[in-house]
Amino acid sequence: MSNLTLTKIHFRNNRWKGRIQDSDNTGMRPDIRVTYLDQPVDSVDLQESDGMGTWDLLIPIPPHAVADGVHTFLIIDGTDDTKLGDFTLLAGEAITDDLRAEVELLRAELDMLKRAFRRHCLETM
Repeated sequence: MSNLTLTKIHFRNNRWKGRIQDSDNTGMRPDIRVTYLDQPVDSVDLQESDGMGTWDLLIPIPPHAVADGVHTFLIIDGTDDTKLGDFTLLAGEAITDDLRAEVELLRAELDMLKRAFRRHCLETM
């Protein structure tokens, strides 16, 4: 189990930024790997931050990852292959339609549950 924790800072300008904190405060540079489609992402930047045991992680998004579909990036502690986190890019019309359909389904199920709950409340009064 990794002693590192990852916190997202932001995702903008084609770069994902996060902060890694070493709970052991060893001060040693962590071995961080980022993969996309099971391949390493190039130009990942890890810089020491404000305090000891704190590092800023900057992940550039490869141009070929900005495309239709679902694209997931994994952030891994290389010392023990523990997944520290991930982020996903969604794009394209098919995804939009799927997401809208899922939201509509969730709304319909929520309406059904609200009606059943109201009916239950009336029956138990």
